Amino acid sequence: MDSINLHLLSQEEVTKLNLIISESQKIIITCHKSPDGDAIGSVLACAEWLRQRGKDPIVVVPDMFPDFLRWLPGVEKIRRYDKHKEELDKAFAEADTIFCLDFNDTSRVNHMQPALDGAKGKKVLIDHHLEPTVEAEVCISHPEMAATCELLFRIIWQMGDFEAVSKHCAVALYCGLMTDTGAFTYNSTRSEIYYIIGQLLSKGINKDKIYRNVYNVYSDWCIRMRGYVMYQKLNVFHDSHATFFSITREDMTRFHFRKGDAEGLVNEPLRIKGVRLSISLREDTEVPGLVWVSMRSVDHYYCDELARKYYNGGGHANAAGGRLYGGLQEAERITREVIKEFAAIYP
Repeated sequence: MDSINLHLLSQEEVTKLNLIISESQKIIITCHKSPDGDAIGSVLACAEWLRQRGKDPIVVVPDMFPDFLRWLPGVEKIRRYDKHKEELDKAFAEADTIFCLDFNDTSRVNHMQPALDGAKGKKVLIDHHLEPTVEAEVCISHPEMAATCELLFRIIWQMGDFEAVSKHCAVALYCGLMTDTGAFTYNSTRSEIYYIIGQLLSKGINKDKIYRNVYNVYSDWCIRMRGYVMYQKLNVFHDSHATFFSITREDMTRFHFRKGDAEGLVNEPLRIKGVRLSISLREDTEVPGLVWVSMRSVDHYYCDELARKYYNGGGHANAAGGRLYGGLQEAERITREVIKEFAAIYP
């Protein structure tokens, strides 16, 4: 295994990060709005790691996260900003260090942004999205990494702490890696990832159970909704090698939608032979006119630039997203233009 190099940090970064952790008395760990598996996995793993180092961090997320992540060890300690704003505003103001995980810009924390921007404590950014803008004392940004959990594992490993980390920490790291790669079906061809998996397995985690806990927990209504969307709502453009579908508020009401029920659905059309791009449009359940966009593509058919250009978003080369205001009909019109441009770029 001599060819496997897990180190990311310079010696200066290692020294600075060690000093920040050792001097910090009040630490907050946070992530982006609508946290996914990588966001929740990384904040929980980071908290376990820092507890191992004698700290007592507060884990804060901006808002609700999916039910399929509620089994993760330590999840009961997570504080939701939208439920405890006054208390957590005070915590941000008093924190001497804030770990910012899995987001590149403070706008990604939505209504929590004023508290985060106004915090005087040092910030440590650990993220794998492009072009970070967070003003951080330590900025660990590697878009080439599969997940923030991969970055966090490498940091823990390089700082000599992995031998002592708990099984709970390993479970959270594996969950984040698994979910951000679609159970290792994309963005996961590097040999280092599988070496990392091997090390996590050495902690006694049950990777098959983790998979079932995340992917095999749908309600019967969720399964019916997913089938309905694929049957009734999927638009396929064979000449453009692209698809899109829309989920309305009415659809969500009809099928008793819960947060997370549409998770991964955007990947399904990529199973159609020849399809290179899949786009999901979903109306927000609370804000009129707001439409959430998810994009997935394959191989060298990239979608991130289109997300930035058309959807006020961005992301990774093959997994991106954004949002639009103006309603579903306008979003569908724009999406048809996106598909035309995609076909022109990749004929």
